Amino acid sequence: MIIVFNPAANPSAGPLRRTRLWRVLDLLAASGVRIELHETRHRGHGTEIARAAAAAGAPTIVAAGGDGTIAEVAQGLLGSPCRLGVIPLGTANVLAHEFSLPFAPRAVAAALGFGRTRPLWAGLARSEAGERVFVQMIGAGFDAEVVHRVSPALKRRLGRGAYVLGALRELPRYRFRPIRLRLDGEEIETGSVVVCKGRLYGGPYRLAAAADPSRPGFSVALFDHAGPWATLLCGAALPLDLLDRTPFLRIRRAMRVEILGPAPTPAQSDGDPSGRLPLAISDAPAPIALIVG
Repeated sequence: MIIVFNPAANPSAGPLRRTRLWRVLDLLAASGVRIELHETRHRGHGTEIARAAAAAGAPTIVAAGGDGTIAEVAQGLLGSPCRLGVIPLGTANVLAHEFSLPFAPRAVAAALGFGRTRPLWAGLARSEAGERVFVQMIGAGFDAEVVHRVSPALKRRLGRGAYVLGALRELPRYRFRPIRLRLDGEEIETGSVVVCKGRLYGGPYRLAAAADPSRPGFSVALFDHAGPWATLLCGAALPLDLLDRTPFLRIRRAMRVEILGPAPTPAQSDGDPSGRLPLAISDAPAPIALIVG
């Protein structure tokens, strides 16, 4: 079993994260599972490791980290029969919450050993910078601006709290320019947009209740009333799990999404910077087998 570990995931957890990882690995080894541990060294390294391992015939590759690490590994598995496992060690772990994956080391090891799978139909975002896989969501607007500008040093110290402070810092200076997009050929405008594969956002919080990451297509969350006060209300609603009930949100279904501009508005996918607009978003050619237990 190949384990791809991102040491930078959830940096505020520090030694606790490595302790959880080693407990899972010890339990797998005690069950007779042969393990190869690979640490990522730079952005995109998880994709390189996973692609090479899948080409060599590895049956299972496990992403040990957050949603960004999972997305990198998933990109390397596209077109292969290799199964994707998860040891959730990130800041928000949205995909793990989405699929009700276990967090306790013994339960994680048992799930990986048992190997029952569900399909995970990832999304593909294409821009001038290339193609990027996302497993949970991709967004453009205020949240993407915060992700692009958050201080790595602050993120290492505070984890998720760095995004809260970053949002408060960016709010008075962000220009809420309308975002133009095309949903299955229909052009519309909105304030901010999050293109969702799954139901959840920012952790175990609902954003698109009807989304299903095991099927093709997207739930597109449109925040039409852009501005500081609407953004503050949405930010306050998120930890109360009321974001999907705010009056500023509407959901559209689409099979193909193009976020057209204005350029060079930043984008974020699965909580990591993901280039700038424009973006063309579609489904991956086929689903990945995600180990759920």
